[in-house]
Amino acid sequence: MHLKVGLALLLFWGFSSCEPQDDRLQPEGTPRTEMQKVPVQTLDFGFVPSVVYETHAYYEPGAIGVLFHMVHAFLYAVQPNPFPKDLIVKVIQQNMGGIKLEEYQKPENVVLALQTIYYELGFIVLAVIGVLFVLLMPLVGLCFCMCRCCDNCGGEMHQRQKKNADCQRGFYTTMLIATSVFLTAGVLVAYAANHNISSHIKSTRRLVSTNIRDLKSFANYTPAQIDYLTGQFTTAKNKVLSDLDNIGTLLGGRIQNQLERDVVPALDNALRMTGVKVESAIKAMRETKEALENVSTSLEMLQDATGRLQDGLQGERTSLGNTLNDPACTNGAVSHTCNTIRGTLSQLALNANFNKLPDVSHQLANVDNVLKTDLSNIVQRGYSAFNNTPRLVTEQTQNIVTGVKGMLDKVGGEIIGFTKMFPLEPALVNFTQFLTDSQKKIETFYPQIDQLDFYRWIGCVAICCMVVLVLAFNFLGLLCGTCGYDKNASPTTRGCLSNTGGNLLMAGVGFSFIFSWALMAVVVSTFVAGGNIEKLICEPLANRELFKIIDTPYIVHPEKKNFLPGMLFQDPNIDLTIGSMYRDCYDNNGLYSSLHLEKKFNFNKFLNATVYNPELSKVFSSVKVDLEGIVLLEQEGRDNLLNFASTGVGEIDYEAYLAEVNKGVTVVDLLSFANDLEAQADQLPRGALANALKGHASNIRLIHKEQVVPMEQAMKYVRARSTLSSSIRLLERTAKELPSKVTNVLTAIDAAEYLISNNGSYVVKQETERFVQSVVGYFRQYTNWVKLSLDAEVAQCKPISNIVDSLEIVACSFIVDSVNTFWFGLGGCCLFLLPSIILSVKLAKFYRRMETEDVYDDGNENWS
Repeated sequence: MHLKVGLALLLFWGFSSCEPQDDRLQPEGTPRTEMQKVPVQTLDFGFVPSVVYETHAYYEPGAIGVLFHMVHAFLYAVQPNPFPKDLIVKVIQQNMGGIKLEEYQKPENVVLALQTIYYELGFIVLAVIGVLFVLLMPLVGLCFCMCRCCDNCGGEMHQRQKKNADCQRGFYTTMLIATSVFLTAGVLVAYAANHNISSHIKSTRRLVSTNIRDLKSFANYTPAQIDYLTGQFTTAKNKVLSDLDNIGTLLGGRIQNQLERDVVPALDNALRMTGVKVESAIKAMRETKEALENVSTSLEMLQDATGRLQDGLQGERTSLGNTLNDPACTNGAVSHTCNTIRGTLSQLALNANFNKLPDVSHQLANVDNVLKTDLSNIVQRGYSAFNNTPRLVTEQTQNIVTGVKGMLDKVGGEIIGFTKMFPLEPALVNFTQFLTDSQKKIETFYPQIDQLDFYRWIGCVAICCMVVLVLAFNFLGLLCGTCGYDKNASPTTRGCLSNTGGNLLMAGVGFSFIFSWALMAVVVSTFVAGGNIEKLICEPLANRELFKIIDTPYIVHPEKKNFLPGMLFQDPNIDLTIGSMYRDCYDNNGLYSSLHLEKKFNFNKFLNATVYNPELSKVFSSVKVDLEGIVLLEQEGRDNLLNFASTGVGEIDYEAYLAEVNKGVTVVDLLSFANDLEAQADQLPRGALANALKGHASNIRLIHKEQVVPMEQAMKYVRARSTLSSSIRLLERTAKELPSKVTNVLTAIDAAEYLISNNGSYVVKQETERFVQSVVGYFRQYTNWVKLSLDAEVAQCKPISNIVDSLEIVACSFIVDSVNTFWFGLGGCCLFLLPSIILSVKLAKFYRRMETEDVYDDGNENWS
């Protein structure tokens, strides 16, 4: 593991050898930091080459796990106290300067000793009981033997008669069988634990092999991952170069858009609205010309039609006047009627006189002269000048773009050169070779390990065979005694098979005394060692409490706060602990973040000093774009608009036109006039005068029929009147809006040109800064991606946590749990040997052949 950490240090040393001495990062609030707020295109840096580690540091014990849980429960009952982290820390700190006997007399050390005894009280009590068992069992066995030799303690070969002898024999037999079953279970548990250790020796080899292969994969993939990180600078660089190649479209377009927003509020109040107003003015000119042409044409048509009607009405009015001058109209009865008719002669006239309307040819000629100038083309040239801003930016920033490209090439070279400063690959090759050599050395110990394990297995089997031997005597004794027992035979006449059963039971008792103390000695020693290892090492290692002891500040040295950074970096003040490193490696994070290498070398600081070169901002701040040459409307266009405003359209008498258009064709309806005239003629006496008046009525009807009716029904006439009316109204509306419209157009254009010429430098500076921010934003994406990759994907240190977990699996799950299960089963056997001894002695009395027996005078004997 130390070598694994040493591999991480190779990376660290390579970085720290080139650590910049000054901090070029600008503080928060500077334009550079504000660039984070500028949205930029998200770059795709792909995926860092990943490595799949083989080791799966997970162990599932299977069926034997039930026994492991039983042992853990027993140990919890023996030692229910939590892990004594504070106690261990105090003990270590008290003995940091060495163990001195006089120090233990101090009160604080006495308290620590008492606390330690209290914590170990369960183990101490059971160990004392076990030691007493070891010491007393041989003595008890010796005394028992001597007592039997003296015909005591059941040694007398005489069995007294009892009425409940069969019941006692059955009870002893049943209890001995049960005890033997428990002994069998205990020896099977011990054997299973013994076999579990041997069977997992092969798994230990697999874990060693996969862990070493994972370390090799770590060493082999790390250079490729670092090369991939540095190589992805090209992605950001190419994107920046692409933006620089399109600086006209990007920066020039932004300047143009910004000018549009600044010149005209809400994006449409300046250039775009100006364009709309100019186009509206041009449209108004054309509509005015069309209206004037329509007025002129319609006026000629109406004047021609009404001229002919005027002549007809004039002739009829003269003829009717001559008729009324006839002497017959002087008669008193008739004169009144003639005078009435004479009073209506003035109604035979045109109501609308289009001949007196003013001519608009002068205004039409002025509009024609204005329209001869292509105002739309002039305005389009202004738009073209404004839309050429991107090309203008491209031309004026060509030298700057070339310089920036050179600077980016230099930055890329510095990053690549940085990764080549330290001979990382040769070091990793040496590390890989070291792993290979270490693996070979470890494999050379495998035969010795197998041999030692075989000896251990033989020793444990021999220990189990001690119990098996006792069990064999018990089961054979029970079998022979039960099968050979004859209740009708007297104690002195019992059969050979029954006597053999009793002797076998007593042989089991003898071997129990011989082996029990040795078995208990093994149980006590393994119980004290294995139980404390489980409670003080394995359990706290499983819940990571053990790391807290090692990570306790000043635990190793009174002047060194943290152990791990002090060992790795000679800087114990770094906030790096074994627990935090293990958690990071367990989550398969990168070694850079797991070892907190940023405390010794801030990789972002290096990238900031390299990528965020202040010279880059200085170059872009020197960008100068001259927008004063942009002219939205040339002088020719201005004169054209002014001439249009002074064409004289506003001087036309629109009221006169509208008044004439709204009038009828004649003053009176000619049919009504003819009917009234005929009715008045009927009131006159029959004669030439009445007939003449009726003739005039007929002529008036004929004029109405042949001229008025066709004129009103003719489409040309109707269209001429309608066109004249709408054109007059359009001209009137245009004449009112024309001066203000032209003034608004010129004012908007003047304001736009003023803002372009006066605010252009500010807009250029602002948008250039935004462009720089977007360009640098690509590098920020790169540096952030590098930081995240270093934290999570580069040199993933899962093998480190796998090594710790593998050690825990081998030491605790494979060995300690099996050893604890072994003494658990063997200890149960030792306990059940005591009742087995007692029951075997009691039961042997019923199976062995006695030397003497009870004799009754009456001859009635009872051997049952």
